[in-house]
Amino acid sequence: MNGLSPRTIWYMERITPTLVQASGVRQVIYEGDTPYQHAQVIETDPFGKMLVLDDKTQSSEADEWAYHEALVQPVMTAHPNPRRVMVAGGGEGATIREALRHGAVEEVVMVDLDAAVVDLCKAHLPNHHQGAFDDPRVTLLHEDALAYLEKRETPFDVIIIDVPDPLEGGPAYLLYTVEFYELVRARLAPGGLMVAQSGPTGPTNVDEVFTAIARTMAKVFDHASPSQVNVPSFGMMWGFIACGGADAPNVAAMTEADVDARLRERGVSSLRFYDGEAHRGMFGMPKYVREAVAAETRVITRGTPLYAI
Repeated sequence: MNGLSPRTIWYMERITPTLVQASGVRQVIYEGDTPYQHAQVIETDPFGKMLVLDDKTQSSEADEWAYHEALVQPVMTAHPNPRRVMVAGGGEGATIREALRHGAVEEVVMVDLDAAVVDLCKAHLPNHHQGAFDDPRVTLLHEDALAYLEKRETPFDVIIIDVPDPLEGGPAYLLYTVEFYELVRARLAPGGLMVAQSGPTGPTNVDEVFTAIARTMAKVFDHASPSQVNVPSFGMMWGFIACGGADAPNVAAMTEADVDARLRERGVSSLRFYDGEAHRGMFGMPKYVREAVAAETRVITRGTPLYAI
């Protein structure tokens, strides 16, 4: 028995058109519409507090640390001196939390269009941000990330794209295009790296968006390194792609010893997911993913956008 009565309220998320994951809800903390999307903060029995945008789980207390460490730490660790960092999206504050662990960081600019979502996360998800918004190195801006990068003059060492999936009518689909990645590359300092959350990588849905994003990034960057992590609250494996120019470190090429030594040198401690052994596992992509990426022909542009299901 799991302690849930027949009257339990269920949060149900469509993982694929014919697959649903359900979680028992302890309480609905907030639900409403922002100027850009439908937002919910709910507390569930299996995953604790969760942020849900447009009916898609963004993160949960139970496993956000696995997602955010997997997104942020490889590129931050691979870069030899990540002083200036940009985060696009990342409303919960956990993405900037991970970047700030590195003592070399002097500036983190977080650009999240939806101020209402950020305010919700500040108020209701303290275990996510852990006070990161109050760090004096952080500048928080509520504007379009694409427009911000167009006017930014000082380049970044690391750019982290942590925006929602490219949903039709949503606020983020233009941040998955060739044109946006070209802009990102132009705003990276020499040797700079970028990474983006890139959608599900399960056997039944790896080609929903992940393979097309990988193909699109490969058109812009000299090397693109896919990785994945299990996120139980998402109901599947989740993918990331780290990219750089010819002068940038290849994130996937770091050895276990390289990762552990650099984390130790920088005093990056208290990580729950990421270390050298985890790095090797993340970037050791299954054969079906590698084959799906190799077979992909779609390139995402403004004129031919891609939308998640």
